[in-house]
Amino acid sequence: MRSVRLLPAALGLVTALTLTATACGPTETPADGKPSAGASSSAPADGADAGTGLTKDLADKLKKHGVDLDEWKQGEWKNWDKDTWLREAEDFVNPVIDGLWDMPRMQSAKSPDQTITAQAGTNGTDPTPRPVKAQREKTPYHNYAAPVGKIFFDAPEGHMVCSGTIVKDPRRPGKSNLVWTAGHCVHAGKQGGWYRNIAFVPAFNDLGKSPAALENAQPHEVYPYGQFWADWAVTSGEWINAGGTGQAWPYDYAVLHVQPERGGKSLEETVGNALPVDFSAPTAAQSGTMGAWGYPAAPPYNGMIMHKCLDRPTRLTTAPATPTMYRIGCTMTAGSSGGGWFRVLPNGKTALVSNTSIGPAGSNGWLAGPQLGRGAKAVHEMVSKKFAR
Repeated sequence: MRSVRLLPAALGLVTALTLTATACGPTETPADGKPSAGASSSAPADGADAGTGLTKDLADKLKKHGVDLDEWKQGEWKNWDKDTWLREAEDFVNPVIDGLWDMPRMQSAKSPDQTITAQAGTNGTDPTPRPVKAQREKTPYHNYAAPVGKIFFDAPEGHMVCSGTIVKDPRRPGKSNLVWTAGHCVHAGKQGGWYRNIAFVPAFNDLGKSPAALENAQPHEVYPYGQFWADWAVTSGEWINAGGTGQAWPYDYAVLHVQPERGGKSLEETVGNALPVDFSAPTAAQSGTMGAWGYPAAPPYNGMIMHKCLDRPTRLTTAPATPTMYRIGCTMTAGSSGGGWFRVLPNGKTALVSNTSIGPAGSNGWLAGPQLGRGAKAVHEMVSKKFAR
């Protein structure tokens, strides 16, 4: 009976999300092995210094923190000394290292394992939902879920991977460079600072090839729209101060502003789509069906294939006196962290309403994500205002 009631809403969500006709479209001819049409220009991004990939603002910030760009690119970024690891909100720096994220490096990236072993808060927690088996997204991804992609970054533990979603920028309509993800995909929280070499790849592995097949894949098959490096990131103050604890999971969200590694067009123009964000924070009972998209990387998945789960959310609390989170049945594993959760609004449009944050320790039957209210909207606005033109 439950599945019958969910069917109409679920179909509506999938139908809305698949309307991702692209403005530029990825390259269709594999012979030249060049980046996609939206990322093939050698012109620097708006306001960037040619040859460094840095905006003046970021170049000045590097100097402020005593970072030598040449030394950074030659490996100084691997210095994770706690005394020098930049962690405050205003400290984010992420200089482009051209060609760093090649296929072997991408395939070696691991997923941050964010799980909870117990529910410290009891009020506001519903019974554990039944598992919902994750379904593979149809290929090519650029026809069905173009705004969804993978986020690659470096942490002290090595090369890491999360998922993310292109979202609209209210101050740059049609030209957004914003990507929504989880806070733990950009910042180590209580135990550290900002991660490094953060890049977003929309519609990663567009044809859904196996890891073995990807070893000989053309660049446009791996990253059909190119690679986009974060030149700014904002997460919640709660995550920076307490990330990794039960008090911070309801605030585990972040927004990246990105620039193309090559090319001058915005992310939204290149991909042809971006999704609005729903900051109304509906209760689980009011929200209807939600769908979670991402690239699960922990077993039994390999991180190369986009998956999705659809379910009606219930409530989860992770600590006393903290906001409730949404929880859905879903067998996706770590690596799907940061991936968008979507719902169909009363006006028929699909909007991002949450992101994958945590799952259960020792199993993969459910996922939980934060409710996006005033705090999340303030994070989104902060990035939008910084890059308003």
